[in-house]
Amino acid sequence: MEIKERILNHSTTLFLRNGIKSVSMDDIAASMAMSKKTLYKWFENKDQIVLAVMTKHLGQAQGECTTVAAGASNAVEEMLTISRWADEQFSDIHPSIFNDLKKYHPAAWELFGAHKNTFILDQITRNLRRGMTEGLFRPDLDVDVLARLGLAQIELAFDPILYPTSQFSPLRVSRVFDEHFLLGVASLKGHKLINEYRHVTEEE
Repeated sequence: MEIKERILNHSTTLFLRNGIKSVSMDDIAASMAMSKKTLYKWFENKDQIVLAVMTKHLGQAQGECTTVAAGASNAVEEMLTISRWADEQFSDIHPSIFNDLKKYHPAAWELFGAHKNTFILDQITRNLRRGMTEGLFRPDLDVDVLARLGLAQIELAFDPILYPTSQFSPLRVSRVFDEHFLLGVASLKGHKLINEYRHVTEEE
């Protein structure tokens, strides 16, 4: 199991740095100073590695995200903290990751879709309802629509047609999306709290 974990860790580093499509089994073996025979003993092909990497990554992400959210004292702090955590995740991700998964690794893409449409959607939905209960988000929000909007923003930030990587980094786009979303759902009370967290003073 130790060798398998090392393979997954090295593969993750290569995928994040170079994208998935551009990394071959030869690249993975070479980066580990391992023979291809040994690599193929553990994984029959790159698709298996991608799926295993995605399974491991999503499990870790869910645990970290749940811990971060549980430590927030209110919905605004929760959303800001999750956004900062997501920024750290996105800062190491090659812009082609989502496109590579979608085009070349359907099983891993389906796994990500299930994670997004269950876990992440539930996180966003609960945060919106929490904020409404706390009076920090507007009481008239259409939670079902907005939760899915928040979901769509994740992939949209990596859309190379809408936001060419030569002009826009996914991290930059994600930050703008997150700020726009949070300010859009915030009540006046929530807006004031956001400014406190951001150390911003606005003239009324």
